[in-house]
Amino acid sequence: MRVFASRSRLSVMSGEHNPGGLAVDNSALVPGALTNQVAVVTGGSRGIGFAAAKGLANLGAQVILIGQNSQNIEKANNQLQSLGLKSQGFVCDVSDAKQMDQVGSQILEKITPTILVNSAGVMSERTAKTLRTSIEEWDRVLRINLNGVFNAIRVFAPVMVEQRIGRIISVTACLGRMSGPGTNGGLAPYRISKAGVNALTKNFAAETGNGKRGVFVDAMCPAHCQTDMGGPDAPRTAEQGAETILWLAARQIDENTQTGLLWEDRAVVPW
Repeated sequence: MRVFASRSRLSVMSGEHNPGGLAVDNSALVPGALTNQVAVVTGGSRGIGFAAAKGLANLGAQVILIGQNSQNIEKANNQLQSLGLKSQGFVCDVSDAKQMDQVGSQILEKITPTILVNSAGVMSERTAKTLRTSIEEWDRVLRINLNGVFNAIRVFAPVMVEQRIGRIISVTACLGRMSGPGTNGGLAPYRISKAGVNALTKNFAAETGNGKRGVFVDAMCPAHCQTDMGGPDAPRTAEQGAETILWLAARQIDENTQTGLLWEDRAVVPW
């Protein structure tokens, strides 16, 4: 199996939106580190979500893909299984609470997730400044990007809290920060939805004891990647963007482990 990250690679990747940020851990990810773990990945059929699911499976986890498009889910699931990786796929709109309840019940009847990756998300229209955003566009983006994260946490986190083991990792964006690129305006529904994800991360981490009860809750920014959202000319691959997800899921935990934070390339990014 491949080793997923090296010290040199991380030093090249580090800090697109966090100049001077230092990775807290440059060690390579170890194949088999997630053996016997189960990872639910929303938006797992494409882009950052699929790259994360594939990486987690390569580390030994069984992955559960959740996506809205049945053809994409089937294709992604078949691709992982053809590589000898353990995966299952479920079709669900994460913004629909009833659908999430139904799919969650199906999953939880059979397996106990220990990792949740919230990767489902959409971009707002490029012209969507606050006074140019329709109600429909506002609702569409907030439902998927923010409500979808809440729905997934609401469904899958209770078992993690009960068993005192879990990693919850939400894919957000540095455009949702209250500093740096988050202060430039424009893309209002997208920026505000991601600011909401950042706030939800911080709040839920505090509610679960900031890791003291075995559940670690974090957000991560993949930066500009070659995905449907980022386009083919983006400076990094989806696999590079997803690397911090793999690290957050597999990192060794001790009394000094930080959580409830925003990460980019294994470095803490100011909110």
